[in-house]
Amino acid sequence: MTAARSPGSVPLVLGIETSCDETGVGIVAGNRLLADAVASSVSEHARFGGVVPEVASRAHLEALVPTVHRALADAGVQARHLDAVAVTAGPGLPGALMVGVAAAKAYALGLGVPLYGVNHLAAHVAVDTVAHGALPAPCVALLVSGGHSSLLLIADVTADIRPLGATVDDAAGEAFDKVARLLGLPFPGGPYVDAAARDGAADAIAFPRGKADDGTSDFSFSGLKTAVARWVEARHRAGEPVPMADVAASFQEAVVDVLTRKCMDACRRTGVDDLLIGGGVAANSRLRALAEQRCAQAGIRLRVPRPGLCTDNGAMVAVLGALVVAAGRAPSAPDLGADSGLPVTVPVVGAVAGAVA
Repeated sequence: MTAARSPGSVPLVLGIETSCDETGVGIVAGNRLLADAVASSVSEHARFGGVVPEVASRAHLEALVPTVHRALADAGVQARHLDAVAVTAGPGLPGALMVGVAAAKAYALGLGVPLYGVNHLAAHVAVDTVAHGALPAPCVALLVSGGHSSLLLIADVTADIRPLGATVDDAAGEAFDKVARLLGLPFPGGPYVDAAARDGAADAIAFPRGKADDGTSDFSFSGLKTAVARWVEARHRAGEPVPMADVAASFQEAVVDVLTRKCMDACRRTGVDDLLIGGGVAANSRLRALAEQRCAQAGIRLRVPRPGLCTDNGAMVAVLGALVVAAGRAPSAPDLGADSGLPVTVPVVGAVAGAVA
């Protein structure tokens, strides 16, 4: 399948994201964002205190086609104008991924355009290009979300991504969710902890900084989560009130202190002066502020997408798809499958460097 484009034109790419509980559909023309439609099923998961895979998959089935139609309307284009379809092939929840991949195959086949299965994590990096232009090469990227906390060295987001470090237990976003539950805050916990922390003191409680100075780029937040739980339980046993704002602020400070310290160390070790932060936790106000402060002190250039592009969305998938098309990489095979454990070192499934789409 080949996409018909006039000479010099930029690819018009539809992106589909269904790796977790957000049904995202984005449309880009080159690096210009035309539409970013999202249908969230978070309210259906909130009563369980976390994402239920089967509920997420069924929600994607119901929401995907209407969300595609909304994105096309928002972009002011018709499906026949599309040059390619990109879809998150992994990592993520297997059932949720399969819904998106199956839909993307149907759209690509029906429209006679190439299909590109892309990596969810690489897409979180690529989306920053719609706000700040082409990525510096190389750059260090911190990806922080409910399922991932990773430091990466990126020479080419479509072909060359090298892991520097990752979480050894709980991801940062997962820790936010668990601490929010301890404090009686709603799911997902990140935004609620962030809001509660604004009225608290970040130095009120000396929570631990796991692996902060171990000389690696790895993360560990399980011990911090346990420390918060024990502190809260001790207050309950003593019949004393739990100062929610102080707990939230002190916990949040411990997380962002470790994240930003690791970023500074990674940039120094690699000799790279450009840092990008992406993923859902990148929307956290304290992380953004502390990263900006420490990057300014270290002479490191910082890039962070606007909060709406940090959480899972179809725009990031469309952007990575457009970059892959522009790089002339081969499309994915028609039998593209979902890979819940797709490594970040594989930004595009089935693409061959140097091949022409």
